[in-house]
Amino acid sequence: MYIKDMSIGDQFEGFFLLQDAFAKTTMSGKPFLSMVLSDCTGTIDAQIWDYTGPVTPKDTGAVVKIRGTVSEFKGTLQITVDRLCLADTNDQYSVGDLVPTAPIDVEATWRKLLETVDTIEDRDYRSVCKEMLDKYGERVKSIPAAKSVHHSFLNGLLMHTAYMLQTADFLAGLYESVIDRSLLLAGTLLHDFAKCEEFTTSQLGLVTDYSMKGQLLGHLVMGAYEVANVAAELHVPEEKSVLLQHLILSHHGEPEFGAAVQPMCAEGELLSYIDMIDSRMEIYRETLEEVPAGEFSRRIFALDRRIYHHN
Repeated sequence: MYIKDMSIGDQFEGFFLLQDAFAKTTMSGKPFLSMVLSDCTGTIDAQIWDYTGPVTPKDTGAVVKIRGTVSEFKGTLQITVDRLCLADTNDQYSVGDLVPTAPIDVEATWRKLLETVDTIEDRDYRSVCKEMLDKYGERVKSIPAAKSVHHSFLNGLLMHTAYMLQTADFLAGLYESVIDRSLLLAGTLLHDFAKCEEFTTSQLGLVTDYSMKGQLLGHLVMGAYEVANVAAELHVPEEKSVLLQHLILSHHGEPEFGAAVQPMCAEGELLSYIDMIDSRMEIYRETLEEVPAGEFSRRIFALDRRIYHHN
């Protein structure tokens, strides 16, 4: 049974991805495990009561086999689990049923991205992009763009970057009197490359946590540092290197949203808006898939509001 097809009262047995797990105790002191389970259609909260193992929060990212019943808590579906164990080599399940993937043609999207990079006119910016693609391309092509919030599925970073590149290319033409297209496209391509080092992933490729460097430095700082090194190796003029670093460090727009510095050039300002547009439109897309037409969603944390699915 897929998560999207669950209804109150359904009893079932099946395989799910353990997306998150928390060992807790009830008010009376009894242990239980609170979980977030997922498959290719969505996520759902679950609890198993009077439980101490063997499945623990350390198994986050693993495939689990459960038997349970669908119930409701505060208007949201959840699963009360009766039996829980880790899947083993004798179990038969399809990875494609468990792991969500980007709703794109991956190979066609990748080709379009590479073709766009080839149109970057400035040789220095283009050379940095190609060197970074050689180093990180396969991971950029496959990993999610986030642990949650938006594009948290396989090939999510590719989808996010490719859509942003299309938007950047259009806006660079619209505002050609103030925008250096080569700089904007290069910054857009590279803005999230360091997520390859920021995340730790499960055996199925989904993000389970943040690496030590990811937590202490973050992908903006790591990305700027890597671009600086590559630019130095390629003897790129200092100003161009610094501008690329600035776009990466400022692409979250404001310090309160995680930016290391505020944008101080037109390309940086535009990149921060493009990033926000694409991330928010993906949040809308993912939310509206689960909300019937004519109804409001639950409160969306990243948007700090409910949204309406109009007819």
